[in-house]
Amino acid sequence: MTTDPNASERPFLDLYDESADAVFRHCYFRVHDREIAKDLTQESFTRVWNSLTGGTRIENLKAFLFRVANNLIIDHYRKKKETSLDALAEEGFDPASAEHEHVADQALAREALEAVGELEDGYREIILMRYVSDLSIGEIANTIGESENAVSVRIHRAVKKLQKILHYEKNT
Repeated sequence: MTTDPNASERPFLDLYDESADAVFRHCYFRVHDREIAKDLTQESFTRVWNSLTGGTRIENLKAFLFRVANNLIIDHYRKKKETSLDALAEEGFDPASAEHEHVADQALAREALEAVGELEDGYREIILMRYVSDLSIGEIANTIGESENAVSVRIHRAVKKLQKILHYEKNT
């Protein structure tokens, strides 16, 4: 079955306009590298387009897009398992030249990201989808193939774990 690419073009362009930034943020917070996140975002949209024009029936484009992005992120980590402790310095973080508020904001953001990084994969993924990618509970449920109730419960538990991690870190 072949599909007319022109019939798929408008929904795809709408999806791109609505979701490109969110997909990039989602990828970036998962891989911590701007260029890799750009590549993953581009590849996600390319694969969605190929699916649309190839005749694949997609009920929820946004959920499908995030599922593709998640699969690409997983593939990325399977291919390359190295992380750099100097990544922040390479990205231009220089405490000597930063203003006090900027340093404080970066410190809080780093603390929050480190706390999210301490969560189990399932909790981390859901927190990033909900609060970084700004997906609804229904969209997350469609993306990961679970019920909305299960997603809500997991978000609640993840937030509780984050609160515990951050409270613990402040007292040590």
